[in-house]
Amino acid sequence: MSRNHFYASHVDEKRATVNNKTIKIGGATGFWGETDMAMSQFFAVGDLDYIVFDYLAEITMSILARARASDPTLGYATDFVSAMVKPNLQRIADSGVKLISNAGGVNPEACGNALRDVIAAAGLDLKVVVVTGDDVLGQLDAIRASGGAEMFSGEAFPPIDKVASANAYIGAFPIAAALAAGADIVVTGRCVDSAVTLGACIHEFGWSADELDKLSAGSAIGHLIECGPQATGGNFTDWETVADTLHNVGYPIAEVSPDGSCDIYKPQDTGGVVNRGTVAEQLLYEIGDPAAYILPDVVCDFTQIKLEQVADNRVRVSGARGRGVPSTYKTSMTWADGWRAGTTFWCIGRRAADKARIFAEEALMRTRKKICAMGGQDFDDVAIDVIGEESFWGSHASAGSSREVALKVACRHQDARAVGLLLRELSGVALGAPAGMAFFAGARAKPSPVIRLFSVLVDKSTLDLKLVDESGAQTFQPPTTNDEIAAFEEPAIPEADPQLGAFIEVPLEDLAWGRSGDKGDKANIGIIAREPEYLPWIAAKLTADYVGDRFAHFMTSPDIDRYYMPGLPALNFLLHNALGGGGIASLRNDPQAKAYAQVLLDTPIAIPQQLLEA
Repeated sequence: MSRNHFYASHVDEKRATVNNKTIKIGGATGFWGETDMAMSQFFAVGDLDYIVFDYLAEITMSILARARASDPTLGYATDFVSAMVKPNLQRIADSGVKLISNAGGVNPEACGNALRDVIAAAGLDLKVVVVTGDDVLGQLDAIRASGGAEMFSGEAFPPIDKVASANAYIGAFPIAAALAAGADIVVTGRCVDSAVTLGACIHEFGWSADELDKLSAGSAIGHLIECGPQATGGNFTDWETVADTLHNVGYPIAEVSPDGSCDIYKPQDTGGVVNRGTVAEQLLYEIGDPAAYILPDVVCDFTQIKLEQVADNRVRVSGARGRGVPSTYKTSMTWADGWRAGTTFWCIGRRAADKARIFAEEALMRTRKKICAMGGQDFDDVAIDVIGEESFWGSHASAGSSREVALKVACRHQDARAVGLLLRELSGVALGAPAGMAFFAGARAKPSPVIRLFSVLVDKSTLDLKLVDESGAQTFQPPTTNDEIAAFEEPAIPEADPQLGAFIEVPLEDLAWGRSGDKGDKANIGIIAREPEYLPWIAAKLTADYVGDRFAHFMTSPDIDRYYMPGLPALNFLLHNALGGGGIASLRNDPQAKAYAQVLLDTPIAIPQQLLEA
């Protein structure tokens, strides 16, 4: 019997037995390098069915690709094996909890082998199944020949010899098949972050590929727990309310029902908080268009999701909808495009910011003269940032002169020697600079490769997905569905009523929660009204033009999308060309837009006083 036929029969069997069963899934990591504290919390809870781990970002993929290039046994998130699995093997075996992780990175089979080695050394019997096939590095010629322009910018295909990694974002159905085949631990390469959760739901509830609302709901759950404590009080607008507990912040658990609704909560006696604000912030995190959050298994519509506080530290999530299934996989490549470096100094005294700029400009002038004498080209990009004078606010800065500032100087160049030359001159100019420059002792910074992201759409038939266990590999063909995407008509935002009496001006933060993040070179800012009646007044102020003005100093073009989510209610903004290239191609202090919401939350909003007194 083929793996696909086995899975189909498994689905039918599940449908007959699900009834009112719920499953509990814990989200243990949000990035490579995450603390291991979630594991002890989850085993203390003791009744989880699954623990899921998200390790991968585009930057991580490039790091892992370099590791594999130097050692063919590397290229995966080693922390998963050494810090998460190995110390907890006996508890994993005793509890029966299953682990699902994209820790495989660019070398999932090596990760699987490492896991089997530590399991064997412990004398335990746990089955590891690895999902492969997302790596398309060997197919770049064909992808380029098919007209593979960058899906967002339209730029030309990068030089193939400079591409370090190329991975399609695969979905959840092969994960579900691995579980159906008896896996205790499932390892994937570059699946979408939410797939590790959705795969467990598909397996447990027998969801089919055409049950789009359920697939969208499972994807929303995966999105909510994929960043660990970001859903439980971490990175929260109201951070003061949990500040003294964050040292023991709880990690999120989703209790999922067969219809796709779920409760989000955290282990007892842990820090942080789970409320409408924390869950809503994470829901909007980096989703772009909330009516078309495109994943390999489903095009999600999150606009009607509702959040209900059903108990202390427990929020019910419902209302996700699915609009269709894409026929392609988003495929992201990382490629080397020159060199970059940056370093930070401190400047102390009166007019500190002015002294810092003189210091930076003097070093740049010396360096440019030497590069010119060598016959070299000027820098591709230079960034001079004075931290302490509200540089994040651009023309809206209001800070007075500071007597202490930090100065960051960074550059990008195709030649590592030019980058190294600026680093040397930044040190060398110290004796000929204004008084008050201070340096943290240590080795001089070194040039590092500029890694750019290049994304294309690849037909799903291009991939050769396989499930690999100790007995060998078997091909897995994901289920096929109609790829038609249902139309969507965005609802109108309720208008503010100017007849509601006397107005008062308050910071947006008093009226809303906010969370921001990145999508390549795009910044995503989600703003959630604390009360539904606040939304019209927030929307009246936060037009696309207004947001564009607030972030004009960061954007290379005034291109902003504004989306409305009536279920929360919330607004989501997508700022194009706003991160200086994004990731480690950027020289910005905040290349991933983590602080953009904080800038917007400072906006003064005029609102009827009676609404605040209600």
